[in-house]
Amino acid sequence: MHTLVFLSTRQVLQCQPAACQALPLLPRELFPLLFKVAFMDKKTVVLRELVHTWPFPLLSFQQLLQECAHCSRALLQERPSTESMQAVILGLTARLHAPEPGASTQPLCRKHVLRVLDMTGLLDDGVEQDPGTMSMWDCTAAVARTCIAQQQGGATEPGPAPVPVEVRVDLRVNRASYAFLREALRSSVGSPLRLCCRDLRAEDLPMRNTVALLQLLDAGCLRRVDLRFNNLGLRGLSVIIPHVARFQHLASLRLHYVHGDSRQPSVDGEDNFRYFLAQMGRFTCLRELSMGSSLLSGRLDQLLSTLQSPLESLELAFCALLPEDLRFLAQSPHAAHLKKLDLSGNDLSGSQLEPFQGLLQASATTLLHLELTECQLADTQLLATLPILIRCASLRYLGLYGNPLSMAGLKELLRDSVVQAELRTVVHPFPVDCYEGLPWPPPASVLLEASINEEKFARVEAELHQLLLASGRAHVLWTTDIYGRLAADYFSL
Repeated sequence: MHTLVFLSTRQVLQCQPAACQALPLLPRELFPLLFKVAFMDKKTVVLRELVHTWPFPLLSFQQLLQECAHCSRALLQERPSTESMQAVILGLTARLHAPEPGASTQPLCRKHVLRVLDMTGLLDDGVEQDPGTMSMWDCTAAVARTCIAQQQGGATEPGPAPVPVEVRVDLRVNRASYAFLREALRSSVGSPLRLCCRDLRAEDLPMRNTVALLQLLDAGCLRRVDLRFNNLGLRGLSVIIPHVARFQHLASLRLHYVHGDSRQPSVDGEDNFRYFLAQMGRFTCLRELSMGSSLLSGRLDQLLSTLQSPLESLELAFCALLPEDLRFLAQSPHAAHLKKLDLSGNDLSGSQLEPFQGLLQASATTLLHLELTECQLADTQLLATLPILIRCASLRYLGLYGNPLSMAGLKELLRDSVVQAELRTVVHPFPVDCYEGLPWPPPASVLLEASINEEKFARVEAELHQLLLASGRAHVLWTTDIYGRLAADYFSL
């Protein structure tokens, strides 16, 4: 439902020229709702003028585009409209190029107040392109173009220089966009439009380019560094990590596909690993660490012991963890602080099961998000773990996709999880009952690639739905969709 104030605001914006003329006369308390409605309804002329005359020091997408008292729609959970994003950028450009108002117009023109435009927090779902919306790659490119154009255009109007505006963004970069983004970051130095990166994700970027980009970022702004598909190895990581460690406020470090050359010990390899550990000890604010697909067998204690503060999010997917790794983690200070834990791709069915249960017990009080995709958990292991799992009273998300569970095992999980009042999402596998001729135990690759009997699975879904209704848990989503943006980001927990 929309409030009367919202409906009135929407009506006012129907005639954009008249609305723009009225902006200087409107109380500034209406500007946040005016911005949300204009952004939602793609009132680009008004949106541009709102940015141009914004009466507050901060214009934050995270504050303005969330659910509010007047409108329940949370625009941050949707891909942003290309038209609306371009209008915001045009309004910012117009603001920087227009002269400061004279004394006679000062009461009506308030554009000098804006100091920070925060465009962080936009949806980054990675789904197929929609020509009417902007991906994070598009947003990065649009902001970068504005920075470069501002520097190349220089001052075009006489009089005092424009008041600088800090633009906070989440940046995405790959080989194709690296040179462009590097130029934008260089252009923003000393420019009225200062580009400030909050979260950086670099994909498939050579080591030297990654280092060059890190050197251009403001150490006071960066919250997350996410390096993907870079095939660094310990040697490459030892080159990059000191440039990352200078960001003393860094809260999240994601290092995917770090080759575990530690499995083939050499003098150079051991030296690189020790140097990497020493640099990891420099972080004082790190709360999330992701080392997905990095071979850490028997070395987790060395990695985690170097950290100055307990982690709240730890992702160790496909890290070939050994029982001693899980045992160390369960007994470490990190366990009692974990809100998010991802052990996907680690075999928990054999000797790892007992130390995993100990880890679950140690983190039961704080755990909100548990990802166990492809962990070779069959009914026997699940049922043995359930008494500990249901003690995770705050758990909101449970991921079990790709495990060889039967319908009987899923039903037992559903019944026992009724006591978990905060649970909202369970991503479960297709039950083994729905396959034909499965080898046992079935490898994860077979579960992911083999065809299922659609008729049997339809019956399974119907039965699970009825059980949820009967237990008063219809609000809990049970799904096999692993691509539905259900896994929460650490910063949203």
